[in-house]
Amino acid sequence: MANLSLELEAERKKICQVAKNVGLDCFETVFEMVNFDQISQFASYGGFPVRYPHWRFGMEYEQLSKSYEYGLSKIYEMVINTDPCYAYLMEGNSMMDQKLVMAHVYGHCDFFKNNIWFSKTNRKMMDQMANHATRVRQYIDRYGYEEVEKFIDLCLSLENLIDRYSILNGPTQFNEKKPQVRESDFVFQVEKSYMKNYINPPDVVAEFKKDQMLKMKDRAQFPAEPVRDILTFLIHYAPLEEWQQDILSIIKDESYYFAPQGMTKTMNEGWASYWHSHIMTKHILNDSEIIDFADHHAGAMFMKMGGYNPYKVGIELMREIEERWNKGKFGREWDECDDVKERKHWDKKLNLGREKIFEVRKLYNDVTFIDEFLTEDFCVRNKMFVYKMNKETGRFDIDTRDFKAIKAQLLFQMANFGQPIIKIENANFENRGELLLRHVHEGLDLQPNYMDATMKNLNKLWKRPINMITIMDNEPQLFRFDGKEYTKHSLSENANSQAEPSRKDSE
Repeated sequence: MANLSLELEAERKKICQVAKNVGLDCFETVFEMVNFDQISQFASYGGFPVRYPHWRFGMEYEQLSKSYEYGLSKIYEMVINTDPCYAYLMEGNSMMDQKLVMAHVYGHCDFFKNNIWFSKTNRKMMDQMANHATRVRQYIDRYGYEEVEKFIDLCLSLENLIDRYSILNGPTQFNEKKPQVRESDFVFQVEKSYMKNYINPPDVVAEFKKDQMLKMKDRAQFPAEPVRDILTFLIHYAPLEEWQQDILSIIKDESYYFAPQGMTKTMNEGWASYWHSHIMTKHILNDSEIIDFADHHAGAMFMKMGGYNPYKVGIELMREIEERWNKGKFGREWDECDDVKERKHWDKKLNLGREKIFEVRKLYNDVTFIDEFLTEDFCVRNKMFVYKMNKETGRFDIDTRDFKAIKAQLLFQMANFGQPIIKIENANFENRGELLLRHVHEGLDLQPNYMDATMKNLNKLWKRPINMITIMDNEPQLFRFDGKEYTKHSLSENANSQAEPSRKDSE
């Protein structure tokens, strides 16, 4: 297959058959052998070497290649969610490493094919990425590299403003029309131009228009419901040229393609690690490879104090679920048992563990996975506590062993990738066509520099002032950027309602 050696191809066939025998259901998987420079290039493009040209990918390539040259990191495996799946093996790795990577890849491929959050992704994304690149190059030829690159920079700065949890429902549909006052609604038709001012006196028309705008202000809320998928909204309603709409749609499509991978990082890596461990130790390793495998596997599973390793948490939680359902440690009887000795030796011999982890692999994402299956016993065994720096000793000490606090912090980090949730509340704010955003405050304030940059870039797309409602320093506030100046209003009842200029844009 591809450019694999005969020996490696024989091992691939063996591992593929073992994966089928244990119940993994994968797309056809194409392995390619590449050198470290090629795998750094592919990784910098997110696994798609056919993507559109942009300086960001070059920057990431320089970082990856230098990190490898200086011995700081090494890419062992990379697999792409497509049909067929494409996976890359790096030249120079030992035979044991290549077999481990192939076993790990088959775990990923099974997850890609069967997890519900990947069910709506484009399985021909390699072709789609090439199509995107062709369109971008055409725009570069037509409008110039700097102009197109500048606009891509703008779009990439906003690529996280999507509704990741809407991917199961398909693309967001917008059928509303922007509210506007048309003169045809309140003036008489005039056939002779010289009669226009006589039939429709300007002062009377102006008065009617003012009344109409006041009435529309009272009733027009656009959109009717808050919108979380900001990129799609901008594609439909922002005053963009056709090529700009197309590039923004490219950025949006690729953001949605990568979203499930971010939403299932712990589960996906845990599932692949579970199966590479099972396949290698039960079926593939020979006696001379056991020590090397244990060393490399332990390195991948290492989790430093206060850190979070999705490989470690994922595999251990999968094993925990399998053991609990094998022994019947679930349900009302288990929850109501208060006898420590009885719980320690609990074993109903149900042997439902393997069936349960396949069900979990199919239906869950990281948030629901952690929310439902993370237990206090698991946190204690794996030393998953909340740490903070002790300024006197210069070391990290345990800040809390409270299970609820630990679980809440994990869920907060995973929900929306730990990024703030922003919604469009009104695209016709104060009847001036301004954009009103609302930050869903969850205990952490927005970082002012990120908020300013986001509002500035949205202003460049919307071409009208941008307003943001959030809580800053325990006080509800409205921030506004009109294209030149930032201002803020306090929304608290006792505060002065007059706008306060806060800072000016450097440009």
